[in-house]
Amino acid sequence: MISIIIPVYNQAKTLARTLDSLAAQSDKDFEVIMVNDGSRDNPDQVFGHFYDTRQSANNYLFINQENQGAPAARNRGYKEAKGEYILFCDADASLKPDALSKLKTALEANPNMSYAYSDFYWGRKLFKPGPFSAAKLKQAPFIHTMALIRRADFPKTGWDEKIKKFQDWDLWLTMLEAGKNGVYVPEVLFTVKPGGTMSAWLPSLAYKILPFLPAVKKYQASMKIIKIKHGLQ
Repeated sequence: MISIIIPVYNQAKTLARTLDSLAAQSDKDFEVIMVNDGSRDNPDQVFGHFYDTRQSANNYLFINQENQGAPAARNRGYKEAKGEYILFCDADASLKPDALSKLKTALEANPNMSYAYSDFYWGRKLFKPGPFSAAKLKQAPFIHTMALIRRADFPKTGWDEKIKKFQDWDLWLTMLEAGKNGVYVPEVLFTVKPGGTMSAWLPSLAYKILPFLPAVKKYQASMKIIKIKHGLQ
């Protein structure tokens, strides 16, 4: 079974689309654990309406907590997870109907790999991370949070709740240090709606020629924190 954990913070407007995309999955062997991280836009109403109108055999769990940040919300959801596989799903993402199936198939075909990741769209921008490379991962983040992870290989420390940016990069580096690598599925399996966690995306050239921009300064400062933690400097 796949445990799908969704941290939610003021994303009620996009949540219904995410839940609908999960309900449409061809692989039906999953549970959904939603953690409301102190939202002020009543995601429980969206969740409740979805739950009431669906006749589903899947298990759905809704958890409320005070605002502590996405890593803490993911860790809270993980404590309730029962699946062999874990997917940390963004509340502003929409999955293709065969997303779970293809990610799980990739892991089943590669028993030595700890997680499976894919291409995705952020709005109309296509991201193609490419095959797994430890050297590339040490240079910069390129794997999205929404990868399917073997529960047995997920770090016992969970998500670092002190990290405010590049949380996914920190996780994949932590797993890399434990000898855990990923397998790439070369096709688009989900779309992220602009305005969420990746809304500050800038073209790569901007980081080279516009170092004075606040977004670039924040990016560089956050990258330094991760590199120091993982001894990459």
